[in-house]
Amino acid sequence: MSSTTVVITGVGGITPLGEDVDSTWRAMLAGTSGVTRIDQPWVDDLELPAKIAASVKVDPASLLDRVQARRMDRNTQLATVACLEAWTDAGYGFGEDNPIDPERLGVCIATGIGGLGTLINSWDTLTDKGVRRVSPLSIPMLMANSAAGSIGLRLKAKAGAHTPVSACASANEGIALGLDMLRLGRADVAVVGGTEGVIHPLPVAAFGQMQALSRRNDEPERASRPWDVDRDGFVLGEGSVLFVIETLEHAQARGAKIYGELAGAGISNDAHDMVQPDPSGTSQAAAMTKALREADLTPTDIAHINAHATSTPAGDTTEAKSIRIALGDATDNCVVTGTKSMTGHLLGGAGAIESLATVLALRDRQVPPTINLDNPEEGLGIDIATSVRELPSGDLAAINNSFGFGGANVAVAFTNRYATS
Repeated sequence: MSSTTVVITGVGGITPLGEDVDSTWRAMLAGTSGVTRIDQPWVDDLELPAKIAASVKVDPASLLDRVQARRMDRNTQLATVACLEAWTDAGYGFGEDNPIDPERLGVCIATGIGGLGTLINSWDTLTDKGVRRVSPLSIPMLMANSAAGSIGLRLKAKAGAHTPVSACASANEGIALGLDMLRLGRADVAVVGGTEGVIHPLPVAAFGQMQALSRRNDEPERASRPWDVDRDGFVLGEGSVLFVIETLEHAQARGAKIYGELAGAGISNDAHDMVQPDPSGTSQAAAMTKALREADLTPTDIAHINAHATSTPAGDTTEAKSIRIALGDATDNCVVTGTKSMTGHLLGGAGAIESLATVLALRDRQVPPTINLDNPEEGLGIDIATSVRELPSGDLAAINNSFGFGGANVAVAFTNRYATS
């Protein structure tokens, strides 16, 4: 374990539950679903079997300068909105009001797919209108590292601007990479998290063809139902959540408010199948065990897990097994929740919104519910919150899990140590 302690000093987000962190957290504690019918003509025109998604509550372009927004893919727009809130929340300014040495400021913003909308729209423009109508901004807008690069420019971050791409584990990998940057002494401050904005006909059709999406079109708000016997797939979501993380020394020197500690991360790979998890759960458990070891925690320290819990038949069962493997006898004292039941699945942004929920659960000592769990699968062996659950007083620790296609597994550990708010 590194001797460098890393803490969270700023949070920002735009999600299917709210246009900022406060509205998102209130809706989450209230058990509100952000899933609705997709309000686009292509849903019916293309006869898509899945007609629902979890869209953000406000158009991110409306919250940005109009000219700047037009130069960004939706993926980057979402991340920029989240960054503006997180950076301000951390007490930092922009331009000449930014006191951080650029060489000591890094960016790690992940995505699973990136600027897909720009890519497909540019192809349509080329084939329909010819080469001269293709925008010269197409490449900077569609590339996966567009959000990290754009925010690095905005903040003048010169320690590095990184973009992990590990499917649905991407955001937690971005958080883990930022933690490494600070612990290795490559930066004092970093902006980390994930973003995704691909509610578009192609992903909806492709995931649908994989039989991965819920088709509960008549009850959108009840479609995402982790661990329920009637679950039939995940709901595609969009949004971005970013964190400002700092070394404890740097944060305390400037008198920053602290949400809690980013204590450790664990990464593993199933090496089993491109899209199906290893049913043994051992690789997922290994990610959690590595996170505990890096955070200098034991299974008995973990009061809460925010699970990946996508509402897919194989995924939910495997994760329950992996939690039991990782925590052993301590599983009975850990409250587990699946917030995708409310937010849908943000793909490359999923780990970020769920890490936010984990941090705020430790801060407020309240675990948000898993909604729509009407008939739990038998034999799960984990304590799932179906209403808001209170956490005990004292020092607390929690884990957020993210697992992705390709076999990627990332677990991130947080504590409420050093928290001032």
